[in-house]
Formats: sequence, C-alpha cells, structure tokens
Amino acid sequence: MASKAPTPPAIDIGIPEAQRKQIAEGLGRVLADSTVLYAKTHGFHWNVTGPMFNTLHLMFMEQYTELWTALDEIAERIRALGLPAPYGGSTYSGLSSVPESKGVPAAMDMVRELVVGHETVARTIRDVFTTADEANDQPTADLLTQRLQIHEKTAWMLRSLLEG
Repeated sequence: MASKAPTPPAIDIGIPEAQRKQIAEGLGRVLADSTVLYAKTHGFHWNVTGPMFNTLHLMFMEQYTELWTALDEIAERIRALGLPAPYGGSTYSGLSSVPESKGVPAAMDMVRELVVGHETVARTIRDVFTTADEANDQPTADLLTQRLQIHEKTAWMLRSLLEG
C-alpha cells in the first residue's frame, strides 16, 4: 500500500495570513504591470523604425530582458508568501495599470509610452511597499526597492531621449 504524502505545516514566517494575502495581491498587480510593460517593450523592440532604430532596438532589448528576469523574482516572492502567482493575458489585463499600446507608434511615441509605463509600475510598487513595510516583510520591501530603483532610472533614461 502506497503511503500518503505528508501534509506540509502551515506557513509561519512571522507575517499573519491576512497580511501575506494583501502583500501577494499587491505583488500580483506589480507582476501584471511588469508583464504588460515587458510585452510592450518587446513589441516596440520588434517594430521600432527610423533614424534611432539601432539605439532604440538595443535599448529596448536590454529593458525587456531585465523585465523578463524580474517577472520570475516577483512571482517567486508571491509563492514564498504562500499564494498562487497570477498568470494569463486576461488576468494581467484586469490587474495591470499599464496602458496597452494602440497600433505601432512612431519611435519617440514608443519612448514616451515606455516612460509612462515605467512610472506607472513605480506608483504601483510604492503602494505595495507601504503594505509590505507595515507587515515587517523585509524580503518583499527589498525586492520592491530594487524594482523601484530600476523603473525610476529607466524612466529617467527614456525621458532624456525626449528632452532637448
């Protein structure tokens, strides 16, 4: 007779279940924002044209590659908190604050849209950071701080292309 798999113990990491759920839901919004921004950046990489083609093509590739790696880190933190990570296009569409692109914008309009996208993710992160900080959830706060730094720096770099 096969033995039954042992039941795992309840999660006891020092954060009550209700707070873990609230943090994970917030991280789900960060994941959705980041996924939509990833897809937009990758699409812009494929479709950019014009005099700045090479510069933007390479810059967008660096950005979508960084975002791709971040998606796993965010999803794994949600799982570590004991909740399932959201997935799927319609789920992300419902959770994300990042607007989708209409058609294929001109190169500098792509840059402008990505500035807005990175700043949108930064605002979502700030909202979730408060929840994580209040719960004394240092790993999530650390992850969010790192993500916030990257999104703000990327927005600044992209914005610089639009100035002057």
